[in-house]
Amino acid sequence: MEVINDFPYNVREIENVFIPMRDGQHLAARIWLPEATQDTPLPAIMEYIPYRKRDITRGRDATNHPYLAGHGYVCVRVDMRGSGDSDGVLTDEYTQQEQLDAVDAIEWIARQAWCDGSVGMMGISWGGFNSLQVAAKQPPALKAIISLCSSDDLYADNMHYMGGCLLGDNLSEATVMLAFNALPPDPLIVGDRWRDMWHERMEESGLWIDKWLRHQRRSEYWSASSVCEYYDAIRCPVYAVGGWADGFTNTVFRLMEHLEVPRKGLIGPWGHKYPHQGIPGPAIGFLQEALRWWDYWLKGKDNGIMDEPMLRAWEQDSVPPDNSYEDRPGRWIAEPLWPSNNIQEQHYLLSPYRLTPLSSASEPERSTEPTTMGLQSPLSVGLAAGKWCSYAATPDLPGDQREEDGGSLIFSTDALAEPLHIFGTPSLELEVSSNQPQAMLAVRLSDVAPDGKATRVTYGLLNLTHRDSNAEPTPLEPHRTYRVTIDMNGIAQQFPAGHQLRVSVSTSYWPLAWLPPKPAQVDISFNHCVLKLPVRCAGHEEDGLTHFDAPQSAPPLENTNLAPSKHNWLLHQDLATKSSTLEVVNDQGCFRINDIGTEIHRCAREYYTTVGNDFTSARGETVTESSFKRDDWHTQVYTRTVLTCTETNFIIHAEMDAYEGQYRVFSKNWESTIPRDLL
Repeated sequence: MEVINDFPYNVREIENVFIPMRDGQHLAARIWLPEATQDTPLPAIMEYIPYRKRDITRGRDATNHPYLAGHGYVCVRVDMRGSGDSDGVLTDEYTQQEQLDAVDAIEWIARQAWCDGSVGMMGISWGGFNSLQVAAKQPPALKAIISLCSSDDLYADNMHYMGGCLLGDNLSEATVMLAFNALPPDPLIVGDRWRDMWHERMEESGLWIDKWLRHQRRSEYWSASSVCEYYDAIRCPVYAVGGWADGFTNTVFRLMEHLEVPRKGLIGPWGHKYPHQGIPGPAIGFLQEALRWWDYWLKGKDNGIMDEPMLRAWEQDSVPPDNSYEDRPGRWIAEPLWPSNNIQEQHYLLSPYRLTPLSSASEPERSTEPTTMGLQSPLSVGLAAGKWCSYAATPDLPGDQREEDGGSLIFSTDALAEPLHIFGTPSLELEVSSNQPQAMLAVRLSDVAPDGKATRVTYGLLNLTHRDSNAEPTPLEPHRTYRVTIDMNGIAQQFPAGHQLRVSVSTSYWPLAWLPPKPAQVDISFNHCVLKLPVRCAGHEEDGLTHFDAPQSAPPLENTNLAPSKHNWLLHQDLATKSSTLEVVNDQGCFRINDIGTEIHRCAREYYTTVGNDFTSARGETVTESSFKRDDWHTQVYTRTVLTCTETNFIIHAEMDAYEGQYRVFSKNWESTIPRDLL
């Protein structure tokens, strides 16, 4: 990363400003203000998230916002209601209150003497989600957005319910927010009321996993803030960015297809990170790219960015399987429009253990006596799946798929005679039946090298009770045959000559997805079962493509490391008890932020356990520790959440303990039993 120290504009930082809301509450903001605004107002860029501007995101903010401000933008980093140093309580994600507060903040920014009336909104993850949602509210001053690692569909393409299956990330994300919502504001910002604000948050923010598990099917709860329900409400230009190792890349494809405003898409090899910090690499000069976008839409500079292709993506080359990569080899490709005429759907017919390519224009012949194969996977399938969304807290990527394929049905092509390029979202059509009213399928597409190593390229899940609808699921009639489609996540990938394509199908994928209530045997009838691949014609890689600059940033925040960070995934198997536990360690270590003197320690551990083939033994447990210390101010918060199940219910136990100095000042337990709703 090249660190830039000299910028066209001198910038001063305002540590905190309180922005008034329509109901009398106030949001806390940190501002990077170019000194030139004393004479000439400039456009503003707002980032609006619940992750604490004062401390936890201070390091990331230090590299991003001064860079943009140094090029002539007022950067405003806002703590959402109930987070950081803002008033109120945060009670759920992506609420209408959150979006109305953002509208108020944008209007306040636009009225300031230092702003010329034009505002952009940029953010990753939560900030990417609400950039889209706030754009749909159409505040007049919001002229353009950059949305990174976000989703337009809160139910079906988020960390909650993929293909109608409950994701393990539902528990881990709820744990993250249980810990964040229990953190105190900084007394140096809010004054003596900090303690009352802290206790109000811990008492009233609630247990979000309870809310999410009470909405197991698609409903207004999810759709109200899902912009896929109202694309036409977005009236400002959109730059959508994702990464193949992230959980949200499908959104980029849908936004390019369905939005009617000027738009661009970018997908790299990265996980859940800003692209100039992208892992796996190559990282790119994203801040320079963002400046080109803002210069065009907020300053009216005709820099040619909108003359370039609509969608750019990193086509990944074949690599051996690994749980972490420093870089993914490949190349940038581009399409002027999406969907692209340069991509044709190629069909592959499934037969026992084989994938046979077909002409996309021909219909597979129906066998008069279709072959059927049955499948009931062991619960070990999924332990090499990695995380639904990689946060670059490695090793969290999928390992060698041969470990998974032993408990799956596999279908492979012959060795490829020439390279194959795919770009888009593969799908698999199957005819299936089950001996139980509930069952799931996990489908994986892998690149198999001549030495047998299998690298997962993409995957998809389907709760078979959701085969026709996420809003109105229906049980399976045992032994009745159904035709289903399993959509896989989008990808750009080259398969080399001499390699094989492999499709693997399993009836479990623990702990990436929660288990069905009972073991189920699923039979596949080979009667027009087809893999559909989006095949891209090679040779267009350089068409209209502008190469990205090397990554740059403003100077990093000066910290003093007090204890190292630790990240690991550990698999514990007890052959005597037949139990398996996947342990995920995400220890951020301890460090002091030098300019404010605050010491921070944060650690999370996750444990996912099953015993033998007992589906009701599935158990997820998460534990967090959070500590803030400065002079005589010392707070600690500990949380623990346990999710278990029976055949008919989910059972949640959660607890929170908070300490001020050596004394426990708050303690709360939650217990709830929630009926399983065809899940």
